[in-house]
Amino acid sequence: MGRPDPEEGQLPAPVKPPDGGWGWIVLLGCFVITGFSYAFPKAVSVYFKELMKDFHVGYSDTAWISSIMLAMLYGTGPVCSIMVNQFGCRPVMLIGGLLASAGMILASFTTNIIELYLTAGVLTGLGMALNFQPSLIMLGTYFDKRRPLANGLAAAGSPVFLSSLSPLGQVLLEKFGWRGGFLIMGGLLLNCCTCGAVMRPLDMGMKRKMGKAQDKYEAKEMLPIGGKSEEGISTTDGTKKGKKAKKKPKKGKKLLDFSIFSNRGFIIYTISKFILVLGLFVPPILLVNYAKDTGVPDTEAAFLLSIIGFIDIFARPACGMVAGLKWVRPHVAYLFSFSMLFNGLTDICSARASNYTGLVIFCVFFGISYGMVGALQFEVLMAIVGSQKFSSAIGLVLLIEAFAVLIGPPSAGRLVDALKNYEVIFYLAGSEVVLSAVFLGVASYCCLNRGKKEPPPENNPSAGGGSDTEEAESDVQEAEEHSSNNHQPAHSTDNAMVAANEEANHVAEEQSGEGGGCPAGDGEVLARDGCNADQMVERDSF
Repeated sequence: MGRPDPEEGQLPAPVKPPDGGWGWIVLLGCFVITGFSYAFPKAVSVYFKELMKDFHVGYSDTAWISSIMLAMLYGTGPVCSIMVNQFGCRPVMLIGGLLASAGMILASFTTNIIELYLTAGVLTGLGMALNFQPSLIMLGTYFDKRRPLANGLAAAGSPVFLSSLSPLGQVLLEKFGWRGGFLIMGGLLLNCCTCGAVMRPLDMGMKRKMGKAQDKYEAKEMLPIGGKSEEGISTTDGTKKGKKAKKKPKKGKKLLDFSIFSNRGFIIYTISKFILVLGLFVPPILLVNYAKDTGVPDTEAAFLLSIIGFIDIFARPACGMVAGLKWVRPHVAYLFSFSMLFNGLTDICSARASNYTGLVIFCVFFGISYGMVGALQFEVLMAIVGSQKFSSAIGLVLLIEAFAVLIGPPSAGRLVDALKNYEVIFYLAGSEVVLSAVFLGVASYCCLNRGKKEPPPENNPSAGGGSDTEEAESDVQEAEEHSSNNHQPAHSTDNAMVAANEEANHVAEEQSGEGGGCPAGDGEVLARDGCNADQMVERDSF
């Protein structure tokens, strides 16, 4: 998109992330949204036994409620991307919060399991999806230098809410029944609307700053600064328009940017994530039943998941802090690959654990590695595609992950039923995670590092090439310089133009005498066949 003038009351895009300020409120909202999105489908499982009794269905039938929620969270990624690109993050999140709440409230009045699928499954799942993806986009907008830490803190919402919503659901079930519990849960989901309301677009604050600069400019313009003030201002405006003419024309905003598939880093990341999801969620799903089959009591077996959640709470922010270090952040993809390798080896090494102590050790290391993966997955994607294309990238990635979610855990369950052996499942899941880690590390080194070793092209203003932060800084600086240049006296502008004309004529005479008569245009001296590039002179640059 083009960068409008400060006089138009608009802000250049992209805007420099503040890395703080209101961004901490946005981070808090993202923390809550992430917690609801990942923990709510699991926390609903405490109501399954009561639902089985009331609707006379089996466990697999009630389990479809959580599966539909997760399918909507992942599978509607492109739809969320289109809505965000069309309407912005805040309106989409407000609508999503209302849908999520309405789904649970309507579910409390259902009379059969199909109605539960449509309300608690489809409607609530869609609402959480419309909250989750925009919150991550806003987090990447407000943070740049501290973005790894911000991603780690936001990702910690998942284990925190999981450890809170499950006990809360049990209390609500005992006091109000499953219908009253669903109704209260629907009220809690209205907090998603509050989180969406704080997702203020970043350019609003900067527009205020540009508005103040414009007010100062208008005030000084009204002061008597000489008879040629209008001429000086018009000359400066003409120079500004000359610079704008060299810029590319505006392009329409795409609803879903498929050009990211031309990015080799994005292709590598997507393939690696697909393989990862096939095995990542299998161990925690089968862990409790595996412990029970080895002779562990039910209460102690359920406590194993609490150990993973407790370790996960601290692992995600800690990993975000490490990823934000100056010497680590340029290689964050390799840190992500290491975390996946750590997780896969943990599954493989713990496959033969036969007592409770061995399972506790497995849970500790799995919680650390699982937290590292959760803290780095979206940070790596932001680093690959940038904040401008992140809204489209995350939607497409979540859609691809949805297929892996529907393939991995169900396939593992069928293998358990067929083989009656959990050891093989842990070996298989760990091997898939290790394969994804090796693929990401090797492919990133072989395919991406070769491009970096090529000599960088010469600096060309028309080529772009800077980061989002650098472009935003240059935009704001140029706008401020434009405002300050307009305040200079008119006679200094006239003197500068006279000196520029004399210098340009002098250079043109030397070129006609020494270089064989190179033609010079009105705007600049062009280097033709018989001219050196060093002889190029732009009058506007004086």
